[in-house]
Amino acid sequence: MKRRDAIKQSTLGLGGLSIMGGFAPMKELLESTKTGKVGIQLFTIPFLVDNDFEGTLELLGDTGYREIEFFGPYPFSSQTTKNGWARMQEMLNLKQHAFYGRTAEETAALLKANDLSSPSVHTTITTMRDGLRPFLDGMGPLAPKYAVVPALLNPEDRNSKDAYLKLADEFNALGETMKPYGMKFVYHNHGYEHVTYDGEMGLDILIKNTDAALVQFELDIFWMKAAGQNPIDYLKKYPNRFKLMHVKDSSVDFRFKGDGSTPEQWMEGFPLMSDPGDGVFDIKGIIEQGRESGVEHFFLERDLAPEPEKTIKNSYSTLRKWV
Repeated sequence: MKRRDAIKQSTLGLGGLSIMGGFAPMKELLESTKTGKVGIQLFTIPFLVDNDFEGTLELLGDTGYREIEFFGPYPFSSQTTKNGWARMQEMLNLKQHAFYGRTAEETAALLKANDLSSPSVHTTITTMRDGLRPFLDGMGPLAPKYAVVPALLNPEDRNSKDAYLKLADEFNALGETMKPYGMKFVYHNHGYEHVTYDGEMGLDILIKNTDAALVQFELDIFWMKAAGQNPIDYLKKYPNRFKLMHVKDSSVDFRFKGDGSTPEQWMEGFPLMSDPGDGVFDIKGIIEQGRESGVEHFFLERDLAPEPEKTIKNSYSTLRKWV
């Protein structure tokens, strides 16, 4: 019997006892821990999944996580994306990438076996542009609802208001192609979107000029704060446009030295990240506003967590109370 099955049976036993008057406090305790589905972006724990994919999925399922967000690349990603990841792999000393030597069908079966699903997957704008249909077909067995572009590495894609308007049109077109597959295009903020062009920030240009039926957004708390913006303000300003959230905390009030447009600036923030609830952010307040504003999926993402198993357990213990 898996450990989580034993926990379920134990919980059911306690639930039965709680109908007795003397066990009312236990009933209240159990009800207070009823939660939504807590998720995790696997870039939080890349070395664990790299070394033991099956074992890590079982650990996540046993802990209580129910949703996984993959970061790619995939067997059906564009060759340019694969080539770019090969350099990152070498730098990080990672051996594999999603799906860690398995097919999409095998990966879907592993998720199911551990009571997990993958409602969201990360990809690249290059794959979207050069091989969207192979990507969509390849993702079929996992049936994700959202495909996320987490960053735009080419400055020409985001260096003016016209560039952002062009992106908005492209995102709408991509979302239209994805619609028959039951998927929506999602863009994830990374900091540089808060540069102002003609009195308007890039992120606002994207949100205002995309069709909510085709395009949604993933709000990364850390990168938005690093750009000097308030996640709660954005959630209030644009209800039902942020359907996904990356939840991470910070040990200090980190700000980009520049405009947040380069990987070097992002990596300066990695050592400052902390587990949700252990840092200076109002994680509880942000999640509460997120739920009120239509966020559907909350993913723990502490990039390259230095103590992955500790982060998995510590973060779940906190997030299960708020998600």
